[in-house]
Amino acid sequence: MLETLSYTFIQNALLAGILVSVITGIIGTLIVVNKMVFLSGGIAHSAYGGIGIAIFFGLPMLLSTSLFCVAVTIIIAMASYKQRENLDMLIGLTWAVGMSLGIILVDLTPGYQSDLMSYLFGSLLAVTREDLYYMAALLVMVLVIVFTFYRDIVAVSYDSEYANLRGVKTKFFYTLILILSSLTIVISIKVVGLILVIALLTIPIYIASFLCKHLYSMMISAALLSMLFTIIGLVVSYNFDLSSGPSIIMTSSLFAMMVFLYKSLRG
Repeated sequence: MLETLSYTFIQNALLAGILVSVITGIIGTLIVVNKMVFLSGGIAHSAYGGIGIAIFFGLPMLLSTSLFCVAVTIIIAMASYKQRENLDMLIGLTWAVGMSLGIILVDLTPGYQSDLMSYLFGSLLAVTREDLYYMAALLVMVLVIVFTFYRDIVAVSYDSEYANLRGVKTKFFYTLILILSSLTIVISIKVVGLILVIALLTIPIYIASFLCKHLYSMMISAALLSMLFTIIGLVVSYNFDLSSGPSIIMTSSLFAMMVFLYKSLRG
């Protein structure tokens, strides 16, 4: 494996795995704490609409998908303020419409032939230098926002009603967390794909929740665990000629099962 580090695509894959691991560790913690897992799943699958738009109009993939997901996220956030009882239906609708739109646009693209499995299950080894720049910029943005507004984010995450009474702009931070989640989902598609992205955002946090008591320590632990799982999964993928996305998720799932069994036996 060491000699393969001289290849540019392996270096890009490792660097992308590390960048995405830190981002998903931070944002995944916020998703779990704010009980946004199902909502994030809807955003993840609706992202296929952005992929279809990028392919049909020849636009940059990450930029097009990011803008599409942010637009969907804002619609969901605004609707959830007024009609929270219909939120599940709205998520299901955006899920179905996004995927259907993406598939139709890909079918209508003249002469386009591509392996759609790479979008469904990831293609970490296909990460480009431009993708790395996008991931690095998103990481910087996430770190700046979380560090600057940490107290407000904690207040909104654990007790939004009390935070609102204290004058915290709960709707703003709720929407901000959702937008950061949608951008994180877009870059995670490169690593594990649409189908498995929620597992990447939740499994490391599940394990970190057993080890930590504070939000910031959960973020750090989840980022380190995600990094570990990504590297191990990439090694397994390379040595056994397997898809990188499922290899990463299977690695993290095995660790999660071991932690669950250990806690059960101790309990």
